[in-house]
Order: sequence, then C-alpha cells, then structure tokens
Amino acid sequence: MSTEDTKKSLDKRMSLKEAISRFVFDGCSIVFSGMGGQQVVAPTYEILRQGQKNLTLIGDSPCECGDYLIGTGQVKRIEVAWLAFAVAGVSPNYRRAVERGIPGKIEVYEFSNYTMGLRLMAGALNIPFMPTRSLIGSSIAEYNEMIKIIDDPYGNGKVALVPAATPDVAIVHVNRADKLGNSQFLGFSSNAENMARAAKSTIVTCEEVVSTDEIRKAPGLTGIPQYVVDAVVEVPYCCHPWNMPYAYAYDIPFHMEMMAEIETEEGFKARMDEWVMGCKDHEDYCEKVGWNRLRKLTQIERKFCKCAS
Repeated sequence: MSTEDTKKSLDKRMSLKEAISRFVFDGCSIVFSGMGGQQVVAPTYEILRQGQKNLTLIGDSPCECGDYLIGTGQVKRIEVAWLAFAVAGVSPNYRRAVERGIPGKIEVYEFSNYTMGLRLMAGALNIPFMPTRSLIGSSIAEYNEMIKIIDDPYGNGKVALVPAATPDVAIVHVNRADKLGNSQFLGFSSNAENMARAAKSTIVTCEEVVSTDEIRKAPGLTGIPQYVVDAVVEVPYCCHPWNMPYAYAYDIPFHMEMMAEIETEEGFKARMDEWVMGCKDHEDYCEKVGWNRLRKLTQIERKFCKCAS
C-alpha cells in the first residue's frame, strides 16, 4: 500500500512492530518528536530490535533515541540541534562516535533549535529553504556546509538560508488520537505539527486511541490532522523514562541509573541486552519496569497538573 493510500485509510491502527517495519527502512531519514521530554522511546527500541541501518536522524533533540541508535551503529548521519539526555547528562554513545569513531564514524550537521524549526517549517510548507539572520556570525554557519550565506536581494545585508527538512518518516507521540489519525496534544508539542507535515510518511503513537466524537469535543487541541498520518499506534508509557505532559512524570531515578550504566561501551551493550533486546515488545518492557512504578508516575503527574490548574 502506498503512502497516499495509507493516508486515506479510515482505520490506521496497527501494532508498533508493523508500523516500524512498514515505514522505517534501511537508508531512510527519520525525524523524532520530543523536546526534553516526550521522547519516542518505544518506537526507537523497536527500530533497535528490527535493525534498520544507515539511518539519517533529523530533529530538535532526539536524545535517547539518537544516542541508542548511534551506539548500535545504525546511524550514518545526523542533522540536529542538540543530542543529550537533558538533566540526566550528556550522550555517551554520541561522544564516542564523534570523538573516537566508536562504533563507527557519523556525519554531523549542527543547527540551532530555532533554525531546525525553520527547516521543518519549510518542509511543511513545501518550499526549498527558509531565511534567517540568527546564524550570521555564528560558528554553526561556519562549519555547516548545508547553511548558505547570501546577500539580501533587497539590500539589507547578509542573510542565512537553511534547507527544508523532508524526512522519509516522522515518528510523533501525542496524548490521544482517533483511528483516522487526528492527533491531540494536551501539553507542548515543540515542532511535531511541522514534522508530521514535512515527512513523506508519519507514524503517530499515542497514550490512548479515542473516538472521533471525543476528538471533536476539543478541535483546538488537534495539532496533527488525519490527512498527513499513515499509522496510529496506541503505546501507553511510550516515553518512559521521560515524561509525557498530563500523562506521567519523569522517572529521574530510573534515568540516572541507566546513564551510569551506559557510560561505557560494555555497560551500554549490557543495557541493550537487558532492556531492549531482552524485551520482545513495549508491553514486555513495561512489565519489566513494573506497572505499579508506571502508575505512580501517572499519579505524580496528575497531582502536579491539579496543583498547576
């Protein structure tokens, strides 16, 4: 089935395993949603299990998703603004790849968060580039051949051009979606709306699938419309150990324990064996984490949201 056909489907629900195998392929470019929190961890773990290789990662801050895929040698190129684990620390696999070529060398093209947003906006608008003055005088422009500096044709000095980002697939996590693909965020969304529009195919993972009638009760929350979506996958606790606004809090102790282990190559391999390859799917991962622990994170988030409101 072509992407045109999948976008027109009246029921796009499928398993995570099927979605990844259908839309993520060797040599493809991927953009992951998430900024700090909301990381698409479960889909990334499925890519790790399936082993698609020679990938290009595009995005704001792919964090754990990018670092793990770099650590297994599945990535050949990155075009990102930032790649680290937020408060948990820097990305050990990314550093090993850049500094020592372990497990292999990768091509690195750095952008700012703002200009990565511009690239995705250009892709969503189907225009070849976006102009900005923010990179003028920056070392980002100096060391990134993808960025072009030109004279403003209207005579107002220099302007930088950043190319449109049009990844093969976007993987975006939302709070809820219907089977058609209408997707809603209850918290912030970063650049997810433009990611979905810029990509050739879009996989939406959600905390829950709800009815279209439920979506229609709050149409203003629908950041991603059905006509850009190819697959809808219900994946509760998809972002763990990261947070998902209004769904569950950040599991900092779990993350810090993980970071301590993956600091070395041996530790990363052990973590992969136990927590990724040792789990047949996301439900198996959640069983290993412990449902009581996950539900506690939901209770913490709901208590915080109640206080904030």
